[in-house]
Amino acid sequence: MSILPILTIPNHLLKEISIPIKKIDVETKTLIKNIKKTLYFHNRCVGIAAVQVGILKRIVAIDASRSAKEHRNNGLLIMINPEIVYFSGKISSREGCLSVPDFTGYVTRKKKIEIGYLDINGCKQHLKTDGFESIVLQHEIDHLDGKVFLDRVSSLKTDVFRR
Repeated sequence: MSILPILTIPNHLLKEISIPIKKIDVETKTLIKNIKKTLYFHNRCVGIAAVQVGILKRIVAIDASRSAKEHRNNGLLIMINPEIVYFSGKISSREGCLSVPDFTGYVTRKKKIEIGYLDINGCKQHLKTDGFESIVLQHEIDHLDGKVFLDRVSSLKTDVFRR
């Protein structure tokens, strides 16, 4: 297993839309292992999308339990082809990102979400979550759609801060 290098803005791949996985083969499972190792390598990192390591595939790995703040979460989640199928409410929080290492910013997202996805064995799964874990999942799915959190802030002037 390898720790993969993280792409940072303004790398053009971070603006590309990732491609759905059609078959979960040995190559895909190896990529997932490397993404997981990369996630855990970075202190305080709670999520990573395949595009952040230069692979335009719809894979995310999150572990909201790594946050210092207490909240309900499902531990490590590996999601292939994740899709938000329901959402409600709003929640605002300050976000950071490995791909935007010098800044954090205030972003408003959906408070509760439901996601359909495939697990590492190709089985369909459905997850309902809220709060911080919901924020992390939306952040990572945004990466799959060619967006970074800076694309979601209301004002670059008032809502973005240097780390």
